[in-house]
Amino acid sequence: MSSTAEENSPETSLDELRQAIDRIDDTIHDLLMERTRRVQQVGALKERSGDDTSFYRPEREARIHRRLEARHQGDLPIAALHRIYREIISASLNLERKLTVVYLGPEATFTHQAAIKQFGSSPFVFPVRTIDDVFHEVELRRADFGVTPIENSTEGMINHTLDRLVDSPLRIWGEIYLPVTHNLLSKEPSLTAVRTLCGQPTVIAQCQQWLTDHLPHVAIKECPSTAAAVWEARQTAGAAVIACELAADSYEFHLLAPHIEDRADNENRFLVIGREMPARSGQDKTSLMFSFRDQPGFLHQVLGIFARRDINLTRIESRPSLKKAWDYLFFIDLEGHQTDPPVAAALAELTETAGVVAKILGSYPRKVL
Repeated sequence: MSSTAEENSPETSLDELRQAIDRIDDTIHDLLMERTRRVQQVGALKERSGDDTSFYRPEREARIHRRLEARHQGDLPIAALHRIYREIISASLNLERKLTVVYLGPEATFTHQAAIKQFGSSPFVFPVRTIDDVFHEVELRRADFGVTPIENSTEGMINHTLDRLVDSPLRIWGEIYLPVTHNLLSKEPSLTAVRTLCGQPTVIAQCQQWLTDHLPHVAIKECPSTAAAVWEARQTAGAAVIACELAADSYEFHLLAPHIEDRADNENRFLVIGREMPARSGQDKTSLMFSFRDQPGFLHQVLGIFARRDINLTRIESRPSLKKAWDYLFFIDLEGHQTDPPVAAALAELTETAGVVAKILGSYPRKVL
């Protein structure tokens, strides 16, 4: 009888099962060490070739996750597998070079969560106060990459991020999606001790039904930001705050109630920005901006450039150019990489069209995690 059959037999003892798990753990550890040696060899090859710009390759990472997802079987949730490999890749990448990531702070915000989701726990991540600061840190090479919010599924686009993408030489390297999950946190140990609720007005509105049902008589203190609400709740006896779960550990709050949001389909989208352009992964997205002269039918003409090539546009947004009244910029997300022949042909025709000014904001892997 094979060892596997023995381990699965009804007579297998608890001690035998634990010994089997220990053997598996030893094998996993040996394989991780072998993977580490291979990663170090890759780093040495890059160093000898003088290629010091390609230590982080989002297209390679995306292909790893997609390949594992395609072959995945068994009871381990696919989301757990992605998280495990996110940390393996993060630690391996750190062996080649210490990655530095800046994000729109403060700590324990959704943007902080997005940075960890994308880059894992090994890089050095640090917060800054504004979206401008995120761009500046990467532009000045004090950070390798930046993470900034771009969109909420119910509130729409973050216009300041769009404006900075227009003016900045930086490019989009990736996108991160996070469900909006609000949690009630407090220094107090129970709901009955809460007398004041601190929160940003939009966040409070997104939890209104839960608050009406469970905290109908508490005083509401609106704060200009979730960060300010967290600070207020830390200083005020009997106060609670609506924030992400990460804040519970960061600021030593009790988690009084998880998932108090009224809608389960609310989602935030974030962008990873960097100085170069990622290579093709095979399942990519391209973001671009364009403007054109104001005349009847011109937008239809421009969109026809993509329609004739069966290129799917996943988003189109307009935004005042801020240069003159009634002058607009258009932002488009489309499926495909700028080096894909149909996309390359469409972009070439777009830039050659009289009266059109266009800028490619980035080609990057479509979300995996």
